[in-house]
Amino acid sequence: MLRIDNIKIREDLAEEEIISFVLTKYKIAKEDVLAIRILKKSIDARDKKDIYYNYSLAVNVKKESKYPKFKKVEEKEEELIQVVRKSQWRPIIVGAGPAGLFCALTLVDHGFQPIILEQGASVEERMRFVEEYRNTGNLNERCNVQFGEGGAGTFSDGKLTTGISSPYIKKVLSYFHQFGAPKEITYLNKPHIGTDNLVYILKNIRDYIEKKGGTYYFGTKMIDIKREDMIHVICENQEFKTDALVLAIGHSARDTYRMLQKNNFALRKKNFAVGLRIEHKQQMINESQYGTYSKLALPPAEYKLAYHNAERSCFTFCMCPGGEVIASSSEKGAIVTNGMSTFKRDKENANSAILVNILESDFASEDPLAGMYFQEKLEKSAYLIGGENGFAPVQRVEDFLLNRKSASIGSIIPTYKPGYTLSNLNDILPSFVAKTLKDGIKYFDTKINGFAHPDAILTGVETRSSSPVTILRNEVLESNIEGIYPCGEGAGYAGGITSAAVDGIKVAIKIMEKE
Repeated sequence: MLRIDNIKIREDLAEEEIISFVLTKYKIAKEDVLAIRILKKSIDARDKKDIYYNYSLAVNVKKESKYPKFKKVEEKEEELIQVVRKSQWRPIIVGAGPAGLFCALTLVDHGFQPIILEQGASVEERMRFVEEYRNTGNLNERCNVQFGEGGAGTFSDGKLTTGISSPYIKKVLSYFHQFGAPKEITYLNKPHIGTDNLVYILKNIRDYIEKKGGTYYFGTKMIDIKREDMIHVICENQEFKTDALVLAIGHSARDTYRMLQKNNFALRKKNFAVGLRIEHKQQMINESQYGTYSKLALPPAEYKLAYHNAERSCFTFCMCPGGEVIASSSEKGAIVTNGMSTFKRDKENANSAILVNILESDFASEDPLAGMYFQEKLEKSAYLIGGENGFAPVQRVEDFLLNRKSASIGSIIPTYKPGYTLSNLNDILPSFVAKTLKDGIKYFDTKINGFAHPDAILTGVETRSSSPVTILRNEVLESNIEGIYPCGEGAGYAGGITSAAVDGIKVAIKIMEKE
């Protein structure tokens, strides 16, 4: 298998046209080719007058020695899983987000039949609850943007980028493609799925797991855990027993954190980040990133920015091109924001979180849940300043920088539903967060012309970027209570769809490797 890198394509071509171009350019005879596939595709927009696609291809040829100038593809084979588990008890997974689902997929593909407990609803029913909240402000605390099949990432941009390095990333992308994601996610430099695709992909995953013997229990909330002869998983109307319990609970499972603390699980507070959502015209972002010269059919432009001073960092997170800011609370009397895009990313506005890092020294106590209480205080303040009716507080960037309440909306219309209230977000943010955000916005404007546009919209608050708690685990990924495996973002071991899915795979392997 030969690898060809730095293939510059300056026109929009179908996959078969790209392959034909490469074979011709590099003088590879068609009759020599056994197989060919795209390894990577990215956009090089450093020179706005010469934007091009950069491809890497793998070509399997009959005789590699005939093409000595190409290097070989170096692909690590998946390590064989040593399955030694002989228990007749079915593993139980609490949470049907990416960590829980990819744990379940790995188990069923090796002959095990897990039970999946999810306090929210199936994705089809969940869609109705989320839309009802966005349209009326009527929140279902059990099933919403945070809870339900697919986890919090279902109502997002469906980003599959990750900062981790793992041999299981390829497996995660392959699974997503297997269950209906476009093939391009397996090779794009910045793959995403979009909420609209995730909905039917999740149903396909469910059908597969059930066909293999797994069982889902929706609307089933775990309220307690007892470790006696077995692990007793106590739900509101029934009880389950197992010797392998996976806690893939998600970063918003506050009732569960409290229960775990009561039951003497080893918990530790951790750093996270809070801030606001910012909205711009997507066209402005496109022109800033791509210029106006290219004739390529480029996708809506993205950005990723960071600012550092002596004490804090400000950074953009979960940027959603052509998307919306969505109501993401899981508790009444609170406002939480997030961003969402469909696969086409074809809405008028772009949005992103702009966040400031929160340190353990910022918390009011040494309580392992102190970070959670920090989040709750901000969310309740946003609810109050928003009018106590589910509307989110919003402010023009110019007014935020000048510390004055916005009196009107300008050229950029907020997308948050069910509605918004003109406010001064400085009134609810800790002073160090507000100051760092202002410094960051001004700095980001030097990187993206128009980032600090006076009419850009800020919506508060963004608090659920990651878990404020770590559920400690050992080298075999068990908690301080044997047989219980903290997993994914809610346990403090992931930060997005892909890394959570990878952690789910790792936990499944440890379960299968234990006698």
